[in-house]
Amino acid sequence: MQAITDYLTMGGYAAFVWPAYGVAAAVIIGFAIDSWQRVKRAEAALRKLEAGEGGAKRPAQSSAPSQAQS
Repeated sequence: MQAITDYLTMGGYAAFVWPAYGVAAAVIIGFAIDSWQRVKRAEAALRKLEAGEGGAKRPAQSSAPSQAQS
């Protein structure tokens, strides 16, 4: 039991170490949630585009090569 207590007190630095672990965990969880939401939005946008509901159509690009201006 003493070894667990020693580990949890981190040699007197527990007041600094455990909050740092908490902040790191919160940031990682925040990034995971944000990534998940972005994937869901991108999938919804892709489904909308594939269904032909993308809104305004883009003008057709000509197949002629463009002339570079010098």
